[in-house]
Amino acid sequence: MQEKLFQEIFEQFELGDLRESQIVPFGEGLIHDTFLIQTTSQSYVLQGFNNSVFQYPDRIASNLAFLSAYQDSHPFPFLLPLPLLDKLGSNLVHTQGKMYRLFDFVEGKTIQEIDNPQQAFLASEAYGQFAAWAKDVQIDRYQETIPHFHRLDLRYDKFLEEAGKAINLDEEEKQILLFYTNQKPLIEAYREFAQQLPLRLTHSDTKINNLIFSKDLERVAALIDLDTLMPGYLMYDFGDLVRTVACSVQETSTSWDQIHLDLEVFQELLSGYWSGIKDIATPEEKESLLLAGEVMTCMMGLRFFTDHLMGNVYYKVKYPEQNLHRAKNQMIYLRDQQAKRAALKELLDKI
Repeated sequence: MQEKLFQEIFEQFELGDLRESQIVPFGEGLIHDTFLIQTTSQSYVLQGFNNSVFQYPDRIASNLAFLSAYQDSHPFPFLLPLPLLDKLGSNLVHTQGKMYRLFDFVEGKTIQEIDNPQQAFLASEAYGQFAAWAKDVQIDRYQETIPHFHRLDLRYDKFLEEAGKAINLDEEEKQILLFYTNQKPLIEAYREFAQQLPLRLTHSDTKINNLIFSKDLERVAALIDLDTLMPGYLMYDFGDLVRTVACSVQETSTSWDQIHLDLEVFQELLSGYWSGIKDIATPEEKESLLLAGEVMTCMMGLRFFTDHLMGNVYYKVKYPEQNLHRAKNQMIYLRDQQAKRAALKELLDKI
């Protein structure tokens, strides 16, 4: 079955003789089936597209086609691996009942967590430079690949809807529910920013492992995984960096007393991102960076707790209470960010 698939891919992309090539599973991704293809002349990454998670593959294909055309006239400072075109000029190939994309392989190294604050700076700077580089795209051409992906207000409304149905909650669940219910001031602040901030082309999934570093980890070589590329606000991308990189532990940790915002890492993220966006950011966008981490942390906490109330229907869990514990983890992290607002403002004023 797979040999027939690979033969069709080789024909569609005119890669040469399949018999003289090596193909092995590649990476640790949880969404797409991915293979490394090594031909006699070049290496590629073949990705089987998961349209149960991304239900609008044509939107992704369209967005990346527009980005490719933009890149032709606007060189990007890092590699930006985009899907290659097949012999019919398509970047999304239908074969064997699935959809596939082919990318040039990029040499380098990916990391799951930072080893030092300098890596936080490099990552944040790269995402900031991407935002500044894309400032002149025709944003109305780009579509949401996951509708309402980062809409904190809608996530809050869904949480309230499910909370209203909840019965027989234990004391821990009640405390977490009350905490998130009381985040209404943050929801309102988000809504105010949403009325003021310009739409930008955002990566929308700015985790550290969506970058390829050089092998010595001293520079960013490439920015990858652009399926979530869509119109959004700068505070989404910066906030996701704060949520995933500046937290002292991972979102699955249950070491409650160890969860906090690392101010040194936050400062590196802020300095790096600002160095990327300083020439394009409006005063409102600069101000939004202060609440960005709170917005994204609250949103994920709401999503985890809502999924817990619904019976773990969206996020995979290793044990029944894991979404509850994820929500508690994000609650503690959010509370610490809110306690450190004054310190974060001082750091913002310094830059």
